[in-house]
Amino acid sequence: MLKVLDKLPPQTFAIGTIRWSMLFIFAFFGVAKFAAYEAEGVAGIAMHYPLFSWMYPLIGVRGTSNVIGTIELTTGVLIALGAWSHRAGLLGGLMGMVTFLVTLSFSFGVPLWEEGYGFPFMGSTAQFLFKDAVLFAGCLALTLHAGNGLRNRAGFMA
Repeated sequence: MLKVLDKLPPQTFAIGTIRWSMLFIFAFFGVAKFAAYEAEGVAGIAMHYPLFSWMYPLIGVRGTSNVIGTIELTTGVLIALGAWSHRAGLLGGLMGMVTFLVTLSFSFGVPLWEEGYGFPFMGSTAQFLFKDAVLFAGCLALTLHAGNGLRNRAGFMA
């Protein structure tokens, strides 16, 4: 058993896997925000959310979705750059955490359980939102990795 454990890759392998998975998520979800179908879907939830509701009268459904998409794409790029820059990784990880905290907060005040069944049978909104808990955890891991990298580098230079 110990021989198998000796062959495990280092923990940085897991960080890399999380990093590139998060880039995949932010890239595809971010690009989708520029499409009409996604803009309408996001508006169904975000239009009544205080953080975004003020944007809809100013720049409309597509404009608001484009802003959200740009933030998501920027977050993905910063997370990717974290492979080479702890500062970029820290900022990207924090932005990712905020993104998923915001989407998880949509859970309050919307029907989460399947009509006619109730808890624990999730409706489509709950299925859409609850996955963000693990995505939040992934961004937390990347944030801690970058923060520790910055701290260690600062300690090395002292």
